[in-house]
Amino acid sequence: MNSNFTSKIFRLLVGVFTLALASACSLQPAPTASPSPTGPRTIRVMTHDSFSISEGVLAQFENENNTKVQFLKSGDTGTALNKAILSKDKPLADVFYGVDNTFLSRALDEGIFIPYASPRLADIPEAFKLDTQNRALPVDYGDVCLNYDRAYFTQHNLKPPQTLDDLLKAEYKGLLIEENPATSSPGLAFLLATIGVKGDPGYLDYWKGLVENDVLVVNDWETAYYTEFSGSSGKGPRPMVISYNSSPVFELIYAGTPLDEPPTVAVVDDDTCFRQIEFVGILQGGQNQDLAEKWVDFMLSTAFQEDLPMQMFVFPVNLAAKLDEAFVKYLQIPKKTASVSPQEIAANREQWLKAWTEAVLR
Repeated sequence: MNSNFTSKIFRLLVGVFTLALASACSLQPAPTASPSPTGPRTIRVMTHDSFSISEGVLAQFENENNTKVQFLKSGDTGTALNKAILSKDKPLADVFYGVDNTFLSRALDEGIFIPYASPRLADIPEAFKLDTQNRALPVDYGDVCLNYDRAYFTQHNLKPPQTLDDLLKAEYKGLLIEENPATSSPGLAFLLATIGVKGDPGYLDYWKGLVENDVLVVNDWETAYYTEFSGSSGKGPRPMVISYNSSPVFELIYAGTPLDEPPTVAVVDDDTCFRQIEFVGILQGGQNQDLAEKWVDFMLSTAFQEDLPMQMFVFPVNLAAKLDEAFVKYLQIPKKTASVSPQEIAANREQWLKAWTEAVLR
């Protein structure tokens, strides 16, 4: 056979085989790129040590936003705020929750928050909105009031006090426990109540009167309520303590034996309580502002607001949030609380505490 002819046939067969192979390959589906994993992002929320949220409510936020919430509990309110201020150039978190109206001006003056007008603010009364620029948004409130042991006053046929001035009367000598305002949030709130009613320096004369009437000062609420107070949760000798207007309801809810009424009573007459309002703010320089806004919205939503009372013993600012039946029936809310503006507190807090210490503890 002619070699040229053989060579042509070989080349033709190779070409046919190559074409067939190419056609076969073209029928195979093109490989697709594997989707890269997109796990949940993390949002960091700095809080005081008393922060609490139920697992189901937290899971709702995390599932809806494909995120994980990391809580940085940072001490009491003052300590936590100090940490947020000291780290403001390189914030430790995206959001800060827990600054109250006794420390609000300091937080705003330090510029740690950025403005955010959450759409949920429409559900919150103006009385709770203390920052017109929406850098700190109200989340909850609680009223610090005098509480007394109902059984003690019944057994001793003694009429309970109804005003701050009543606490100076001889029949109440040695009956009151108060927390140190330099170390306790409710202690500071009660000091501010006396300043709001008596003025400066009138409050110092009032406190000197309490000292003469044998007031007992302890460092924290836990010691005052659970150690020195004679109410059902405490086993101490004294029947009056500075606590919260919610305390009697919790005594009822958590009673070991079902009760018909709370064993303790909060005095909520005009100018006897001081209202604490807690706020949340998005930290300047945080890494996840979009998630931070969603978290703020969530804290103002009914899901979170209705979870508040049983978790942190405070009350929702959202008017749409519903309370447990026991709160609706037994909670007493003061119509008029003693008032001191955040600006006055910021300007005078340290001076007031120093003067109180000199008058009461030395």
